[in-house]
Amino acid sequence: MILRLAQDKPLLLLYTLSVSAYTDFDKVWPGGESNSHNLYDHEFLRLACLPFHHPAKGNSLQFVLVYYILSPMTLQQIYDLAIEMGIAADPRGADGVKKHLAKAKKAFDELPEKKKKLFDYESLTNPYSDSRLLLGDPKKQIKKVMAGIDADASEVLLFDRLNHPSTGSGLGIDLLISHHPGGHALASLHDVMDVQIDMYAKSGVPVNVADALFQERKGYVKRRFGPINHNQAVDAARLLGVPFMALHTIWDNMGNHFMQKMLDKGKFDTVGDILEAINEIPEFAEAHKGKSGPSIVAGSEKSRAGKIMMSFTGGTNPSKELYVELAKAGVGTVIEMHVPEDAVVELRKLHINVIDCGHMAADSIGANLYLDALEKKGVETIACSGLIRIKRRA
Repeated sequence: MILRLAQDKPLLLLYTLSVSAYTDFDKVWPGGESNSHNLYDHEFLRLACLPFHHPAKGNSLQFVLVYYILSPMTLQQIYDLAIEMGIAADPRGADGVKKHLAKAKKAFDELPEKKKKLFDYESLTNPYSDSRLLLGDPKKQIKKVMAGIDADASEVLLFDRLNHPSTGSGLGIDLLISHHPGGHALASLHDVMDVQIDMYAKSGVPVNVADALFQERKGYVKRRFGPINHNQAVDAARLLGVPFMALHTIWDNMGNHFMQKMLDKGKFDTVGDILEAINEIPEFAEAHKGKSGPSIVAGSEKSRAGKIMMSFTGGTNPSKELYVELAKAGVGTVIEMHVPEDAVVELRKLHINVIDCGHMAADSIGANLYLDALEKKGVETIACSGLIRIKRRA
């Protein structure tokens, strides 16, 4: 049994009183198969003292006093964890990500020295250009984060107000995390769209066709976001001293992986069968209460599902021409976070069924999986800005 004291100090002592009957203490301590203390149940706890035990062998009752020290995560560790989880859920697989990073390294090595000064060195270890630590000291200890789907200057100001003693809150939030990117993470959103090339290839679209069409789409997305004031929120955070992070494709990968596992476990004859399963997911059930739950925007509940494509990640929506290629590849149903109207019109012509899951709820799945991992490591979380917070302990 673990007795937890109130978390009123950065270092927290936790005491465990365990009564166990051991046949041979040396074989079960520490970390043996028979270890009944479950010492490593909480990843953020560091063993600070081995227990005192009676030296006698054989069956006997052992009273064990063990204490742990709470080890806060640093900003860098929180960022590294996000990259690790994003790669683990990447639809390209570990080998595909390694290949992507190897290409980035090769491109860097081939640059002349003058251009190397302008190179994005972060891209050599982080394959997601839209997921970055935008502001903050990497060594800063983080005990509480505020996370939302969007974070512009208003969320930065909210962060500051919630921390300010004059408001009566003084919540002690250490980090602001936004799903949708800002700063240079937004300016380079187009770069992550290569993820979708592999996704479309797996669905049957010739990889050369997918590559050519996505290169065109990437150019459009770059031009579309180019004139935007990317640094507005980042500058606000800098002026108020707010550590700021964006986790876009990383969370989308995790949501996509979660949904794909759900599809792999089921057998779906009709689009209605798929929608029924999606509506069982808590984020989407909660979204229905706000009239923004999943819906069928092309086809009907009775439409035959056919081959199903999961499409929750890869930066932003593909072009209409890419949806045409899906029809040629025999895809019958596409599950999207959100679909632009011109694409819906085209998909209906192609008789491809489409389930629009709702943007905020779909984004919340990956966010929740990541925030659960932070809480398991001792970091408190506060949800804001459209994030539907659902906690999964499994």
